[in-house]
Amino acid sequence: MTTVEILRALVAFDTTSQRSNLDLIDWVADYLAAHGADVHLVRSDDGRKANLLARIGPDAAGGMVLSGHSDVVPVAGQSWRSEPFALVEREGRFHGRGAADMKGFIAACLSAVPAWQRDRLKRPIHLAFSYDEEIGCLGVPRLVDSLKARVQAPALAIVGEPTGMRIGVRHRGFFGHRALFSGLAAHSSDPSLGASAIEPAAHLVTRLARLRRSLDRQGQRATLNVGRIDGGSAINIVPGCCEVLWEFRPEDEAAAERVRTAVHRILAALPAGVKVEAEQVAGVPALSARGNEPAVSIARTLGALWPEAELPFATEAGFFQQAGIPTVVCGPGFIAQAHQPDEWIAADQLRAADGFMASVGAWAMRDVAGRLHASRRE
Repeated sequence: MTTVEILRALVAFDTTSQRSNLDLIDWVADYLAAHGADVHLVRSDDGRKANLLARIGPDAAGGMVLSGHSDVVPVAGQSWRSEPFALVEREGRFHGRGAADMKGFIAACLSAVPAWQRDRLKRPIHLAFSYDEEIGCLGVPRLVDSLKARVQAPALAIVGEPTGMRIGVRHRGFFGHRALFSGLAAHSSDPSLGASAIEPAAHLVTRLARLRRSLDRQGQRATLNVGRIDGGSAINIVPGCCEVLWEFRPEDEAAAERVRTAVHRILAALPAGVKVEAEQVAGVPALSARGNEPAVSIARTLGALWPEAELPFATEAGFFQQAGIPTVVCGPGFIAQAHQPDEWIAADQLRAADGFMASVGAWAMRDVAGRLHASRRE
């Protein structure tokens, strides 16, 4: 199957994050097994979703991990010219939910598998496809744990998020937080009978805004945003509950710890009388350029574009880096087309990805010392 044919099949699966991804994962697993790959599924606790880990080539160290996520963002509330879950070509662009982010990359990986299997690879190529990346990389930690247990030390990982085939060498992390305030509802004609949950929530929001301005003044490469406040039930009722959701994006773990410490102090200083429960609901580590030189060097030899880029969005790359694997981000398409109505990827980007995958195969035909193994191709 060609990359476009596989992309058409992948887009047809509605893998919006709140839905199961098993139909897509089973299809991919069957495809890979039919081409002789070693396939392993890592299921979620409830069994509704699964990560996929596959190996093409020998069970050996020094291979390459190609990572992508199977889930997509919702289409609700968006105006599409065509059915979102049916790939449509218009003027050299392939439209469909996930075409750019990031089923195009997965399709390019899968279409290359038959050629990789015909070659006598000296180094393995590992495919690592996760679930629930779009809502906080929830499946990736379990996938990386399985990778560490089943795979001999890879030389590098490439996360195929849409970068226009440029090499992404760093990005900030993402940490989402939730605070639930529980007060006491009462008729507003006598507020003394209740305890407002909104007032301390407003205090938290004000302090978080002050912290954000402080980070800006100090020139720290971290951002903070209060994204949602939900509380109260009516204008004449003292609100008994209020929820605040916020996130921050640090450049590294040291910056993350500084923000966590500041937030902890803010929570500890909130007015008494209302119960507050605070928790982290999502955590995605930053990707650092330090230590990734081997991955950058290899990606450049494969045809990835440079100069290297600092990415404005978070990816699962930091998880692989934390596992000791040099990691870069590089994939077809552009983030500006992701998550949008009529999401699309250009045909020339898919062709570039196909060329990249051919180079991956050529790289894997050489041993660690760079010696080329004879091909099985006729």
